Amino acid sequence: MANFTAKDVNDLRKSTGVGLMDCKKALTEADGDVEKAIIILREKGLANQAKKADRIAAEGAVIAVTNADNTAGAIVEVNSETDFVAQNEEFVGFCEGLAQTVLETAPADLDALNKTKFSGKDMTVEEALQEIFLKFRENLKIRRFARLEGTVKEYVHFNKKEGVLVAATSGAGATAEVLDCLNDVALQADAMKATYLSKEEVPASVIEQEKAIVMAQMADDPKMANKPEAVRAKIAEGKLGVYYKDNCLLAQEFVKGEGETVEQYVNACAKKAGTTIQVNQFVRFVCGEGIEKRVDDFAGEIASMLK
Repeated sequence: MANFTAKDVNDLRKSTGVGLMDCKKALTEADGDVEKAIIILREKGLANQAKKADRIAAEGAVIAVTNADNTAGAIVEVNSETDFVAQNEEFVGFCEGLAQTVLETAPADLDALNKTKFSGKDMTVEEALQEIFLKFRENLKIRRFARLEGTVKEYVHFNKKEGVLVAATSGAGATAEVLDCLNDVALQADAMKATYLSKEEVPASVIEQEKAIVMAQMADDPKMANKPEAVRAKIAEGKLGVYYKDNCLLAQEFVKGEGETVEQYVNACAKKAGTTIQVNQFVRFVCGEGIEKRVDDFAGEIASMLK
């Protein structure tokens, strides 16, 4: 005879988010001991998650936070298999707590983060991830994070699929005027998909690759092909300016301005505020960027089931 009631099963379901049948089996195995049943569910959750580890997780959320005085900020990307889970309040809450954990503890890498105590909980990040996995039964992955210091402003797109952190040095600190300026810079970085902060940050290998592309284009142009190679190399060097304007945040044309660059806009903000502002770093995360997304063939699945 079972040492638990239907209410016990339902209470376990509410506290863990696990299905009724799994809760009933766990209580049966635990002989009605709720704490033991929870451990059993966690153990099974770990086993199930290992089986699902190769499932593609390209959905999810990007969350960015700053501390109260905007002297530090953190940004995280956590992936799920479906957008249904990504939009769930509990999943978003986990991502927000994770970002707060990064902000508070400044872990060195993902391994260190997993072993860190989760902000506001008596468990590690790894344990908190396993706990939320039990509720959704999807492959959930903490993909990446970053933490910046200085005068920091965050921006997260309304759908929580992309976000930016911008860090600067400001003579006035994090005043309203400075934060407004950095917010505009963050919006610019996201909207115009900046890759580097300035041309000085562009790797030499990328510059050489861009030069090679321009040289190849000129070799196919009858008007340019007969010019001496030294002349074409100089022209290629000059055309790099277009690459910088497209890819370097400070060199981009400010989208809310009238022909000024982002760097000129920041300098104008500093002058108006009677201080200095130097943007030192930015981080931009796009959820699922670079991950091959799963394509579901629903028609094929139905046909297979009918067979």
